Amino acid sequence: MGEKKGFFSRLVAGLSKTRDNIVAGIDSIFNGFSNIDEDFYEELEEILIMADLGINTTTSVINNLKAKVKELKIKDPKECKNLLIQSIKEQMEIKETAYEFENRKSIIMLIGVNGVGKTTSAGKLAGQLKAQGKKVLVAAADTFRAAAIEQLTEWTNRAGVEIIAQQEGSDPAAVIYDAIMAAKARNTDILICDTAGRLHNKKNLMEELKKIDRVITREYPDAYRETLVVLDGTTGQNALSQAKEFNEVADITGIILTKLDGTAKGGIAIAIQSELGIPVKYIGIGEHIDDLQKFNAEDFVNALFN
Repeated sequence: MGEKKGFFSRLVAGLSKTRDNIVAGIDSIFNGFSNIDEDFYEELEEILIMADLGINTTTSVINNLKAKVKELKIKDPKECKNLLIQSIKEQMEIKETAYEFENRKSIIMLIGVNGVGKTTSAGKLAGQLKAQGKKVLVAAADTFRAAAIEQLTEWTNRAGVEIIAQQEGSDPAAVIYDAIMAAKARNTDILICDTAGRLHNKKNLMEELKKIDRVITREYPDAYRETLVVLDGTTGQNALSQAKEFNEVADITGIILTKLDGTAKGGIAIAIQSELGIPVKYIGIGEHIDDLQKFNAEDFVNALFN
């Protein structure tokens, strides 16, 4: 429990830029308007869009709020705040089965462009699953960056987890093949695969992901598949468009949102879930192994509105 509390206070601190961005504005609207009219809703809408909730998400949050205000016959703007918070939380429900991969023989693919914290997330995840008593194996399939293989090796050493790697420039699908063979031979619970992320040559990257997918389907058909796209929270709406692109070639089951402590665009966490219908499953707010945690919508929205 201590760790969770610690993470929550770091989350509150990490979201301070976003909070300053949203909350001050929202409070001034709730206190500045004496009745609930179109102007009131428009100002509210503007602030949510500025916090990177995006147009669609904002529209559904506001429509949801309007319906509640009508239904409960609310007249005072101040009474809307909790309804707004509730309405935002409803955009982000995570299903019970979101972490099913922890209970199955599974393969977790991490995809995303370079520089978003993908390799670090692979390492942190490996450490956390190992700490839960799982037998974990990591595949270094980002073979185009020597640094990625070194970095991942360092994380797995730290976590006490085995790694399957080849030299820089080798075929990523071949690394995944080796890793699957090893995972089966060693009766591994969870195989985590780090992948390359060169978006400037998108066609190649997407082909590569498809090739990896074919190898998994052929060699490890009974594995439970979890595909997490790693996004950098500081990039706001850009992260959303990356998620959409990856979603076209991979069956994305969840999102890891990193670097939320460096941004005023924390609202992107809400936008992504709402727009894509893909849940944010982990959020990262720092460099330490426990700075990557399961996403909790309740905590997140509470930290935003403090």
